[in-house]
Amino acid sequence: MTDDALLKQLEESTKDFSRHQAETLRSILQHQRGVRYLQRHLPDAGDHNLPIDAATFRRSVPLSCYDDYVDYINQLADGDKCTSDDDHDPRHLLSVDPLVCFFYSSGTSSMKPKLIPYFDSTLSKGASHIAHQGSAAVLRKFFPPRPEVNKRLVFIYADSITTTKGGFKVMAASSFPLHSSSNPNRSLFMSLSSPMEVILGSNVEHQMYCHLLCGLRNSDSIDAIHVPYAIGLIKAMRVLESKWKQLCDDIEKGFLCSVINDVRMRDSVVEVLGGPQPDLSNRIRLIFEKKDWGGILNKLWPNVRYIRSVTTGSMKQYHSKLKYYAGEVPLVGGDYFASECCVAINLDIKQPPDLTRFVMLPTAAYFEFLPFDLAENNVVGEETVDVCGVEVGKMYEVVVTTYRGFYRYRLGDIVRVVGFYNSSPLLEFVMRAPKTSYEIVTEGDLMAAMENFQLVLRNTMGMAIEIVEFTSSVDFGSSPKRLKIFIEVKDCDMILQDKLQESNLRKCCSDLEDSLGSIYKVQRNKGEISPLSLSVLKCGSFDRLLKLAIENGTPASQYKPPKIIRNPSIVDVLEENVIVTI
Repeated sequence: MTDDALLKQLEESTKDFSRHQAETLRSILQHQRGVRYLQRHLPDAGDHNLPIDAATFRRSVPLSCYDDYVDYINQLADGDKCTSDDDHDPRHLLSVDPLVCFFYSSGTSSMKPKLIPYFDSTLSKGASHIAHQGSAAVLRKFFPPRPEVNKRLVFIYADSITTTKGGFKVMAASSFPLHSSSNPNRSLFMSLSSPMEVILGSNVEHQMYCHLLCGLRNSDSIDAIHVPYAIGLIKAMRVLESKWKQLCDDIEKGFLCSVINDVRMRDSVVEVLGGPQPDLSNRIRLIFEKKDWGGILNKLWPNVRYIRSVTTGSMKQYHSKLKYYAGEVPLVGGDYFASECCVAINLDIKQPPDLTRFVMLPTAAYFEFLPFDLAENNVVGEETVDVCGVEVGKMYEVVVTTYRGFYRYRLGDIVRVVGFYNSSPLLEFVMRAPKTSYEIVTEGDLMAAMENFQLVLRNTMGMAIEIVEFTSSVDFGSSPKRLKIFIEVKDCDMILQDKLQESNLRKCCSDLEDSLGSIYKVQRNKGEISPLSLSVLKCGSFDRLLKLAIENGTPASQYKPPKIIRNPSIVDVLEENVIVTI
């Protein structure tokens, strides 16, 4: 299908959202009506002559979350067999389609990723094809291919594959095409500046270094830079800042430093280097020696046309830093695709995070909207609305029924409906939903407060302090409970001077507390919360969290630093790295 045909199909699908949604739900239920999960709630679902309309479905099948599926998922992962002749086919616990493998979720706040079953569904493939291929068509519309400059510097990591007790592979969703030997589009990876051996490596730090090295070797051929999430490019830039001398040495000699010990990765990168490149090394070295990091991406890769990554939601905090590195090169946004299903597409990819709007895809899944009250930091009841019931300006938690085994499943994403594209809702991603009503700050509250705190900190302290990363946790052991905020700054030595000028830091901390949002302020004024605790961490503390998450199965490409930590063991890791607490 041509790009024009794809874009036309996308456009047409948004013109009758309600009809497409009804057809999508009917298609899912007709196909999956025999699965055990549905028959628990719809005992007559197996009768193919009995239609199930949307109202009956929503009345009979309860809202669900991951915990409602975990027993079934564990049975599938373990390959358990039925214990009774009366039991249904164990393969049909959640879907009638064959189970292929499992995908890891990001595991952001818990450090233990969820297992998302991936079923071989023809219907789902058709639904996701229009989303993924449509997204690619949108990108090519803005940036038509150039035969003479055709390489992409892509920071992706296939991650190691684990195997469940039942023999099913577990991997990141983004890794599936890379590990699939039957993938018909494998030739597409020929456009990447890094060889497959780098992508398939097992050490993220070494892989990131090799991505940069291969990208620099192909500096004049790089058309675009891709990274799934903005944090991934920020980390790559930190490696570039600290390792540029070694990178230049490797290019000059045509050989890798001894630190990279993966033989297959070394050999493949040496082949890309193509022998000593002293002229290229000197050219790049001169750029670095100026120590001007503003617009560095354009200086190193003069033909790059765009940089693509997700910068909405919790990634919004990195947007200004990316713009600093990018200079005049446009930052291009991503789409709203979840591990469970595609949700919405970004048709205007050049918009910054504040103006990014996602057009919902009516054939990707069946969508419901659970009203959310920001003032209460919670959903309003258990009654959802469909597209006919959403109101512009209101916030909702997204609920999906997918082709791959999730029914009225709460994605945990809070969005704001900002308008309509034809008849399709136009969404603004707000934040991840709170896990409980007891949480006293939202991700949005914390990010807005920290943005203001960075400005106050610089003005008060009289020095350019850069906050590298931050997170929060509620200490329920304190009486009354206390919000703890942990920050890591770029230059730890600066922090240690005079204990960060403690009196000034205390004033900044007070300003931070004053900007933490209405939920926090109300409880603080009532005396239900102890004064805020602010801890400064050793440099590299959040890198340790990344390593811990990867050790526990979180895909490196999908990792997002948690903004609200709910796992006490993660808090303990941070507490061990505290320099000073105010």
